[in-house]
Amino acid sequence: MLLRLGQTIFSSASILFMAYGVQFYSYSSFCFLVTIMGLVIPWSFTLALLDGYSVLVTCPVRQKCILVIIVIGDWMLLTLTLGAASSGASVVDILMRADGSFCPSNICSRYLLSTAFAFLSWFLSIEID
Repeated sequence: MLLRLGQTIFSSASILFMAYGVQFYSYSSFCFLVTIMGLVIPWSFTLALLDGYSVLVTCPVRQKCILVIIVIGDWMLLTLTLGAASSGASVVDILMRADGSFCPSNICSRYLLSTAFAFLSWFLSIEID
């Protein structure tokens, strides 16, 4: 349950740092990152609630169809999160090497923090699976 909550917090932080820099919509990889993090937040929070409920009732979820949906959803979001974080990191690297002509340093640092939180969210996804 704590890993799911951590994943929700890191995904929320990624969106907040990206949205704080209002120019993110100019780059498709940043839009992709925000979209995927927007999908990870409700997914992880819902599964954290399900985990908390199953602990509270002391009855784990053992229905095969529900477990298959959770595993497939986790693997899809795991792959998409890695892709979004990697593409965002590559664009941040290109923007930071452009000597500030495309991106002021304070905005690039926000983008860098956003992709770092996306990678942390992905890392917690690996720990869950």
